[in-house]
Amino acid sequence: MNPWAVYDLLLDRVAGTDHVAEDVVMGLVWTLCRGGRGTGLAMTPAAAPRTLPWPGTLVGRPLPQLAAWLRDWDPHAACVGLAAVNAILNTQDNPLLARARPLDKPLDRGAPGNLAVFAHFLPQLAGRRVVVIGRYPGLDALARELDLAVLERQPGPGDLPDPACEYLLREADWVFLTASSLANKTFPRLAELARGASTVLMGPGTPWLAELAEFGIDYLAGVHITDPERLHRTVAEGGGTRLFEGGVRYALAPLAKTSSPT
Repeated sequence: MNPWAVYDLLLDRVAGTDHVAEDVVMGLVWTLCRGGRGTGLAMTPAAAPRTLPWPGTLVGRPLPQLAAWLRDWDPHAACVGLAAVNAILNTQDNPLLARARPLDKPLDRGAPGNLAVFAHFLPQLAGRRVVVIGRYPGLDALARELDLAVLERQPGPGDLPDPACEYLLREADWVFLTASSLANKTFPRLAELARGASTVLMGPGTPWLAELAEFGIDYLAGVHITDPERLHRTVAEGGGTRLFEGGVRYALAPLAKTSSPT
């Protein structure tokens, strides 16, 4: 599989807009891009340099121009690129987002908002081999009865490092894949390794694009923006999981499997 295929797909789908960036905020945890009819999110890389080459120059640029940064190897440029892609795709008139099922706390076992996706799938995960790409705060308490492995680029206690993907994903029954893998360029290999599993692409940075099924994704678990002003304020003030305390909520959409792209 061509590792650039997913990036070509995303950039092709956003190429037609003439909207410009109206606001770009690179917060401590999340990056936000707003323009046209949409607001997009991406996870900010953990280690930020003291200086970046573009501050003060992004507002007013065409959104497709910023979206093209998703192909960049600089992690902060790629983060802006993913947020811009999502600003174009994740609008109220996106039919996939419109029919996605909201995952509210009453429906999902009272779990915190940031864990609503795991709470929703929990009954299906018992006795299955589960791999989560990315450390989600509070996950251990929710999933302590599961056969669960967490892979992290910067592993903490109980986490496994990136190379473990080559050993674990082929044998997994369920894979929960962070949308940040699109920005850091690990998505193509991780998605390929997870072909035999039920795979959920998840996180506030998830693009609502049905064609991601071509890469073996079975479910998209992205977010509905419930309060744009509160979301903006939370991002700007360094918020992490506080995003789910009023700014956004998870939503879930199954995808139809298709053949592998070349």
